[in-house]
Parts: sequence; structure tokens; C-alpha cells
Amino acid sequence: MGLDTKPLSTLHDKSSYDLEDFEVPTGREENWRFTPLSRLKGLHKGTAGPVGDTGGHVVVHVDAAPEVTVETVGRDDPRLGKSFAPTDRVSAQAWTSFEKATVITVPREAVASKPTVVTLTGSGDGAAYGHLLVKVEPMAEAVLVLEHLGSAVYADNVEFVVGDGATLKVVSLQDWADDAVHVSQHHARLGRDATFRSFVVTLGGDLVRLSPSVSYTGPGADAELLGVYFADAGQHLEHRLLVDHTHPRCRSNVDYRGALQGQDAHAVWIGDVIIRVEAEGTDTYELNRNLILTDGARADSVPNLEILTGEVAGAGHASASGRLDDEHLFYLQARGIPYEEARRLVVRGFLGQLIERIEVPELRERVFAEVEAELSK
Repeated sequence: MGLDTKPLSTLHDKSSYDLEDFEVPTGREENWRFTPLSRLKGLHKGTAGPVGDTGGHVVVHVDAAPEVTVETVGRDDPRLGKSFAPTDRVSAQAWTSFEKATVITVPREAVASKPTVVTLTGSGDGAAYGHLLVKVEPMAEAVLVLEHLGSAVYADNVEFVVGDGATLKVVSLQDWADDAVHVSQHHARLGRDATFRSFVVTLGGDLVRLSPSVSYTGPGADAELLGVYFADAGQHLEHRLLVDHTHPRCRSNVDYRGALQGQDAHAVWIGDVIIRVEAEGTDTYELNRNLILTDGARADSVPNLEILTGEVAGAGHASASGRLDDEHLFYLQARGIPYEEARRLVVRGFLGQLIERIEVPELRERVFAEVEAELSK
């Protein structure tokens, strides 16, 4: 499978399963200009170190709902790679390098009785590569949690295939050790009247670059992409989203919020939405907000909206980055609340509006606790 040379749009114009179709990035390219390549430990140029017994490992453990089937398959399984094609060199490297993939299937019309939890735990100094396929058959419903722990240099691709009338809710928690590097592409393909809810929480790691994307295969589908991140001193947390509207009367809503503190804390958010000529009646909105808590932190936020039809139900985008509101802090302090506690309340309220929407109560409380821990540093 080679290069797709058909120009999709000015936002997304190249995809291929062939690693050689992607040049080694230099940092001058638009999709790499914010990423500190020197900290990728060679993932972008194929020098990330040994793989397997002498290198890095990421162990995958699945605690599945009883209605769900879980398989470990080889890379020759025909179900893999049908919903996406890599759009950058690291994703292509992950596609060509993984040895085993995990396939999770929710059968037709099944309703999972509990969340399925996939825990990925890293160890070792070398690179590791992975692949996960989650297939929700028509009219089925499921909740999935992806939990990333430990130390790793890890690149992977994740496919979410949501059938006609099906519902999938995903929470992806990046809670890596401080030295971890993780580059991942998540792709959701939605059928007619399908519903997809994604919640990304990125807290750990030295460098995390996550690229969620959504495509549609039929009208009436609904995608909601939510995210929360907290960058500490020296951390680089990057989220690059693409929603590609190709069918009529589909909806997408994006809302990502981040907090940053410490010298050289860096957050990058790129939000690309394409509305094709044939996607009449699309309703879409994307929002990114960043709260900068200290000097030396930096947030880059770039929303992009490309509309190729005049027949839309709604389309818009916004981004804002700023410091804590002095008036909010003064209001709380005037009522006897100490400064540090007032600061925590404001940040918790800012991020908590989204965190409250995490579907899994235990995970929701865990994220609140980790945000509190970040604020106490």
C-alpha cells in the first residue's frame, strides 16, 4: 500500500503505509515545526534503538467486559489498517514495525456491561511499537479506557471502527513516567448515525504527541473530542486533531483545555476541520483554551477550518491562552480564601468542567486527584 497522491485539502494532503514515502522530518515542515525532534529519541528517523528482547517493551493487558472479545493477532491479519493510513513518518514507522496487534470486538447489538480497560505499561530503553483495533459492530455500545503507564519510547496506531448506529466512548489517559516519549495516531471511522465520544487526558511523559482523527462513512454520525492536559516544567505535550467531514448531516464538537506551569512547559494544540463539498448540513465547532500559571511556560494553539460547501448548519472555532484572572483570585481572597487555595479552585474549576464529563467515576476521581497533585508542586 503506497502513497495516496489525491489531494484531500490544504490541511491534509498525504497518507501512506510505506515508510519510504515520508522524508525524515527536519522541523521545518508545518506538521513538525512545534515538535522538538531531538527529544523523540530517534522515533522520527528510524534510529530509536533496539526492539524486542534487547530493547523496549510495552506490555498490553486487557480487562474486558464479558460481552467483548479480545484477540492478539499478527500483522498479517486482514482486519488491520482498513480504517486509516499513516499521515506522518512516525505513524508509518509504527505500522511497519509492530509485531503483534490487539483486536477488541463488540458484537452486533451488544451493550457492554462494564468498561473495557486496556493498560499499556512500558519498560526498557529501546523503542517499542504497537497497534490496537477496536471494532464496534452495528447497534452495539461500549466504553473503553486506554491507560499508559511506565517508561517507554513508544509509537503506535489505534483504530476505532464504529458501525452504523453504534456508540463508542473512549478515555485515553497518558500517565507515563517523566522520561517517556509517546507518539500516537488515533483514528476513528464512523458509520451512519454512529456516535463517538473521545476524552484524552495527558499528564505524564517527557514528550507526548497524540494525533486523533475522525472520518465518516455515512450521514448522521456524531463525534465529540474532549481533552485535558497539564504541562509541568520541561514537558512537551502536543495534540493534533483532524476531523474530516465527507458525508451530509454529521456533527463534530472539539473542546480541549490545558494548564501549564514551570520553565519550558510547552503545550501545542492543532485543530483541523475539513467540510467537503458533499458534506452539506455539517454542524461543527472546535475550541481550545490554555491557562498559563507561571512565567516560562508556552502554549501554541492553531485552529484551522476549511469549508468547501456553503450549505452548513454551523461551523466555528476559537482558541484562547492567558494567565489566571486577577479578579477571580481577588474575589476569592476577599472572602478569606488564601492565595494558593484560591489558585487551586480557579484551575480546578477551569479543567473540572471537562473532567466531570469522564464516563468512568473511578477514573474521573483519579484525574481530579492528579490535577490537585500537579497544582501542589
